Amino acid sequence: MSDNDSDLDFGAFFMGLVVGGAVGAAVALLFAPQSGEETRTLIRDKGIEIRDKVGESATAARTRAEEMARDARAKAEDLQRRGQVVLEEQKARLDAAVEAAKAPHTKRS
Repeated sequence: MSDNDSDLDFGAFFMGLVVGGAVGAAVALLFAPQSGEETRTLIRDKGIEIRDKVGESATAARTRAEEMARDARAKAEDLQRRGQVVLEEQKARLDAAVEAAKAPHTKRS
């Protein structure tokens, strides 16, 4: 579970980094000594660039989540198989013990 927590912490950090970068870029553009038209163009371009980066980050996060889900599913299936094997072994031992317990009684009769 600690791997999942570190992945979530990294994701939160990364999103904070992207949002902080966007805010910083917007503030820098607003206070830059440029004409209004140039500033609006820069803001629009930066907005498009940030939107694209967020989209890429979301895609990467979705891919990672799908990989983690596949891994978890595979581990669950493996545990289920192992549990079934242990159950069958214990059932066989119990059946053998029951038969062994019955055997001395049937020979005496």
